[in-house]
Amino acid sequence: MNFEGGDREDKIINQVEAALNGDAEKVSTSRFTSLLASKDRDYLLSPTGSQVKVSDLEGHVVGLYFSANWYSPCRNFNRVLSNAYEQLKTNRSNFEVVFVSADEDLSAFSSYYSSMPWLTIPFSDLESKKALSRKFDVEDIPCLIILQPDGTKEEEVLHNGVELVHRYGVEAFPFTRERLEQLEREEKEKHENQTITNLLSSDDRDYLLGRHSTTGQVPVASLVGKTLGLFFSAQWCLPGMKFTPKLTSIYHKIKHAISQRPGVEDFEIVYVSSDRDRASFDSYFALMPWLALPFGDPNIRALTRHFDVQSIPCLVILGPDGKTVTKHGRSLINLYQENAYPFTEARLASLHRQMDEEAKGLPKSEFHAGHHHELTLVSDCTSGGPFICCDCDEQGSGWAYQCLECGYEVHTKCVRAVGGALTVGP
Repeated sequence: MNFEGGDREDKIINQVEAALNGDAEKVSTSRFTSLLASKDRDYLLSPTGSQVKVSDLEGHVVGLYFSANWYSPCRNFNRVLSNAYEQLKTNRSNFEVVFVSADEDLSAFSSYYSSMPWLTIPFSDLESKKALSRKFDVEDIPCLIILQPDGTKEEEVLHNGVELVHRYGVEAFPFTRERLEQLEREEKEKHENQTITNLLSSDDRDYLLGRHSTTGQVPVASLVGKTLGLFFSAQWCLPGMKFTPKLTSIYHKIKHAISQRPGVEDFEIVYVSSDRDRASFDSYFALMPWLALPFGDPNIRALTRHFDVQSIPCLVILGPDGKTVTKHGRSLINLYQENAYPFTEARLASLHRQMDEEAKGLPKSEFHAGHHHELTLVSDCTSGGPFICCDCDEQGSGWAYQCLECGYEVHTKCVRAVGGALTVGP
């Protein structure tokens, strides 16, 4: 969102800059008033429609929340931020959020704001919203800019509030550099000391739900020494529903291969649910042949933050020692199927070499039945890299066929060739 404006908007930007730089000659009012008020308005709107003086924000940590109803990642993050906001308010923390809308009409704004518990700049004040967007260089939404109550330096402004709330939740408050450095140290220590037991059990639960157990409970201790996949998903997540049958098939193939090779570490998957109600959890888990954390278990939120899971489905792989092997298990399953097991760097390096050899026998270009332009064989080392296959809608990396004109990209295994062609070999 890069906006252009005239003298009025430039004046607002000058006020914003002056407030951030602590320029007393330019700003005679409070810092937040200079940022969030205008010539004709010294208030913000509350969810009840009442006016709240901008000056009431003094002494608060303030998050400027740039978002819009029309963009689904904004709506998804809105739920996360709302939960954190309500928790902080319950704890009487001096945290406030101000919604800066990027909605295209009043109806969309009103509908979206009705789901928010915080303050907002009036929808009609377009100039203030544009000026703030320009000042903070907001190009992507959702965006959460964190301002400290007494901060007057540009370096004290945090631009990655969305990431911090996803990663740490309310623990990030008050969003100071010192607090974030402390959380990073604690996070590093947790990852260094993580085990299957401390990840998956709690003080009042030492079991997981099993599909084929006579009691319905499987001891967490029985997973120690196994390669483990943590499957973050939900029934409402369409990509997760689509990936689940594929993962089920690969799971059975891996388990069968292990049964034929005595002495090889076993493999298991644990479903970490983001379902919104128990009925959804029960019906989705009924499709899975593996284990699950109980619905609503507090460890679910802790694991989501521990592994910084910002989108689902996600498959995190843990080694037999309980340490993280990769957070990209879904992509590796799509790329190598059951051959990805046990997902270690050594295994993947071997598969990558094998893929490079196989690519030597592939045509340099193809015409794919699902696209009207010629596709070129590319790799990570050329113009390839991680991508979403336009044929199967799943993640991929390594070798792919890519349209150099429009970016259309498919797995090499997904190409449905039409016509004859083309020179073989990369």
